Amino acid sequence: MGVFNAFHLCSRVAAWDFTASLFTRNAVLGWIAFVLIALAVLIALIMAAREAMGFARIARLDHLRARAVSAHVNADLKAARSVTGSITNLYSARAEAAWGLKRFEDHQAEVLDADAVLALAETEILAPLDAAARAEIEAAARRVALVTALVPLALADVAAVLYSNLAMIRRIAMIYGGRSGTLGSWSLLRRVFSSLLAAGAVSLADDLMGSVAGGGVLSKLSRRFGEGVVNGALTARIGVAAMEQCRPLPFRALPRPGVSGLVSRALAGLIPRGG
Repeated sequence: MGVFNAFHLCSRVAAWDFTASLFTRNAVLGWIAFVLIALAVLIALIMAAREAMGFARIARLDHLRARAVSAHVNADLKAARSVTGSITNLYSARAEAAWGLKRFEDHQAEVLDADAVLALAETEILAPLDAAARAEIEAAARRVALVTALVPLALADVAAVLYSNLAMIRRIAMIYGGRSGTLGSWSLLRRVFSSLLAAGAVSLADDLMGSVAGGGVLSKLSRRFGEGVVNGALTARIGVAAMEQCRPLPFRALPRPGVSGLVSRALAGLIPRGG
């Protein structure tokens, strides 16, 4: 950290010396340099503010999820109502959540149990957001599978897969109210992969088993199509992990999306169905 601060100070001194020397030689060039440096500083500040806001949004979702877990563990009705109140405030301006918010407001007074309050919020408020997130995952899995199958250059399809996964994670974060900047997206990507590692290889294998089987069938027709299905399944698994990281409530009342189902819908017509 000290080295970074020293470098930052030296760069500011160098920029100032450069601008001052231009002023002594030519006032016009000096003013041009000053304006350009000021614009660069302003742009850097705007970008830093956007990144800070992105991190704050993700942190807000993390805090809500932690509070919900605590309310569930302690069976604390007051804490559960506080969590659901924060969730209704978070999505109050979202058109896709309006119907669910109204239904939640109409029925929450009838519920006198912490888990039931959280379940009502999950089924009424988060269900349409979950549907939008699943649509994003299916679209990303479809793109990844098709790019893998149709692009013969290995490096090109790797770049396309990385871009598709990062874009998918950013869109999922936006759906749940955690819109992030570039640094925030990379941080979220790191957290998603950390959660996948924490889930363990056995869980990952169980999630992917059906999709890999479908990919094995397709690989008899085309090796690239088989690889595409497997890569699409991996993308879907990353998407589900991103949902778990961005959702303000953990999956309890609603089932966690299954990878095989997501891939089957994404690649409808490509994966043979059993009779």
